[in-house]
Amino acid sequence: MSNAPTSISALIEQWPTITEFAAEVGCGYEAARQMRRRQSIAPEHWAKVVEVAKAKSIDGVTFEWLAKQRVSETAA
Repeated sequence: MSNAPTSISALIEQWPTITEFAAEVGCGYEAARQMRRRQSIAPEHWAKVVEVAKAKSIDGVTFEWLAKQRVSETAA
């Protein structure tokens, strides 16, 4: 069974807390909270998000996937 997230919030929910997500990807708590609320991760965090997701064996988190999430958010 794949654990590939279907949204940014689903990705962030794979961590026990937003604080832990923020610490692992190298951003502040408020930035992480806004990422979840907006369903979009700022491009400057993509490399670390992809790296950490891979280390945690979270499937499907790639630069392409993150870009699609950002396009979906801006198109809404």
